[in-house]
Amino acid sequence: MSPFVIAIDGPAGSGKGTLAAALARRFGLAHLDTGRLYRAVAALVLDSGADPADPAAATAAARRLDAGMLGDPRLRGEAVGSAASVVAAIPAVRAALLAFQQAFAAHPPPPAKGAVLDGRDIGTVVCPDAAVKLFVTASATERARRRVKELRQSGAPAIYQAVLQDIEERDARDSERRVAPLEAAPDAVEIDTTGLGPDAVLEQACQLVTCALAARYRGGASSYPAGPG
Repeated sequence: MSPFVIAIDGPAGSGKGTLAAALARRFGLAHLDTGRLYRAVAALVLDSGADPADPAAATAAARRLDAGMLGDPRLRGEAVGSAASVVAAIPAVRAALLAFQQAFAAHPPPPAKGAVLDGRDIGTVVCPDAAVKLFVTASATERARRRVKELRQSGAPAIYQAVLQDIEERDARDSERRVAPLEAAPDAVEIDTTGLGPDAVLEQACQLVTCALAARYRGGASSYPAGPG
């Protein structure tokens, strides 16, 4: 049987990454934060002194991307995040990273029998046949508030208006790009996290995943070898 795949899309700061990681732990699935791929490409471009908007430089960086880079703590930085949104709008960059993402979904690292991928175009482009598709969103103001809190907790300076502007600009780039724009798949279930905590969001998502597993394995979700928790 093919791997059980959960596709989670949504704008920056919506909580999709937190949800994806939690679902992976709950159901014993592998997790890929695809945004880190674009952040790693952006970091390579910035390190080389090139312009993230330069298609040749960004595509060359995408083609030499090493999976070992995905754990680099620098990828959480604001400069890298903004540059990632720029390189992600380049069609050749997306094409270069598509195979990596689809291979992860099709062949998740053992012992996982499935995968959770989160990003901007997972349900629409990367894994259009995913068993579960979620579109996680929140208001721009709430996402900015969360990001400011996160930055300040890490000791980094953060001005709310600047963070809000950056989020709105990223939303525009992600939604208006020509190739694989940020949008919900027609069969995705939307979860608005604006007024919800992580536990409430996880509960909603778990109900959907459990139903999908029950339908897939017919004997009920308990027949699926879920992980602890």
